[in-house]
Amino acid sequence: MSKSTLHTNMRIYHRYLGFFLAGIMAVYALSGVLLIFRDTNFLKQNIRVEDQLKPGLTVEKLGKEIRMRDIKIESVNGDIQTFKNGTYNIVTGDVSYTKKSLPKIVEKLTHLHKAGTKDSLFVLNVFFGFSLLFFVLSSFWMFMPETSIFKKGLYFTLAGVVLVIVMLLF
Repeated sequence: MSKSTLHTNMRIYHRYLGFFLAGIMAVYALSGVLLIFRDTNFLKQNIRVEDQLKPGLTVEKLGKEIRMRDIKIESVNGDIQTFKNGTYNIVTGDVSYTKKSLPKIVEKLTHLHKAGTKDSLFVLNVFFGFSLLFFVLSSFWMFMPETSIFKKGLYFTLAGVVLVIVMLLF
């Protein structure tokens, strides 16, 4: 394959992959911004949960069962233990609490970034990651290496790498 053909083909692959990935990138960008606020109550709603657990759970096991970290019993009134945002009946196992949760569609959006290998989104994440890597590499075929815009592009690339390294270290 000649240098000119490789250059032309890389530009074509870059263009059509770019069009294909435009929608995926928009969704990932939105979900990534939403993830930044995951440790706040931004967009979260209060949801009341009533459930039946095993009776006699320790505080640690209760916290694991209802997925609440650092749960502390604030008071005890007979069989009822009160903790922040809820109660647990140590004899019957009845638990009632309020938790903050994102709306379902927002929860699904943020799950895009957190999907592991056992998740069906795993394939999309791997494809997207390798597509972005191809995008990075193929972008260097957009301009001929002899041009000043290509050389300036290399400086901007280096600046981007340095910025990320500096931010990671400090």
